[in-house]
Amino acid sequence: MATIALLGTGLLGSGMAENFLAKGRTVRVWNRTRSKCEPLERLGASACVDPAECVRGATAVHLVLTSDDAVDAVIASLQPGLGAGVPVYDHSTNLPQRVKDRIVRLRNEGVRYVSAPAFMSPRNAREASGMILLSGDAVECAEHATALQAMTGKVLYVGARDELAAFHKISGNGLLIGLMGLVGDLLTMGRELGIEPIEVLSLYEQWNPATSISYFGRAVANAGSKPATFELQMARKDVGLMVATASAQRLCVLPAIAAAMDMAAAEGRARQDYAVFARGDR
Repeated sequence: MATIALLGTGLLGSGMAENFLAKGRTVRVWNRTRSKCEPLERLGASACVDPAECVRGATAVHLVLTSDDAVDAVIASLQPGLGAGVPVYDHSTNLPQRVKDRIVRLRNEGVRYVSAPAFMSPRNAREASGMILLSGDAVECAEHATALQAMTGKVLYVGARDELAAFHKISGNGLLIGLMGLVGDLLTMGRELGIEPIEVLSLYEQWNPATSISYFGRAVANAGSKPATFELQMARKDVGLMVATASAQRLCVLPAIAAAMDMAAAEGRARQDYAVFARGDR
């Protein structure tokens, strides 16, 4: 029977291990904090004392770690026990350039390292839903997608550049975090007026601007090169109304947007399309 090694048993890693165990796989786990392995041991996983022991004899290795430094340190520690050709799937959220450099370095060392970041909650991981991203050689990624399919509802190949999966993971997280902050600002505006959160959010049950993300992206990419559909100076006025509505309450995102708009206006772009404030290369 195939043996799975999973290193990093935080919330997401534990969910992945539970999924493997529920499917009857033999699972070995390792975590720097040993106590985090104990709930998985009770479910049938074998806890190991070091990374090399964890991966010895494994047919696939999965990393779910906190940082690039942790990934590099754990890979260095597991290499003495790693079998030839065994894939090391890294589901961590990493810096794209470090992923690119890591792939080149480990390929030269004979390690089959695969960047496979996951858009998953712990519940997704347990239920084998969510999405895993892959990038790099298309043929190799197709092989990995087949191996990873049991872990997720969707494996998405995003392109040939080795670091693309890592980029799309932090890009996607950036969108989610940014939206969270902006929605928080909207709720703050409502609270200042005595409007309950459910009422603030009721508009978005009928109108879903998230379906227009691609349009927004094109608008920012082309901002300044086409006629304005909504002038920056008018958009800045509206942001001022939002900040004034919140009064003295703390806001997360809108003040930064106002500052970026002011900077673009000072550069002489007040009559251009409002999306120009979001271009970092203007």
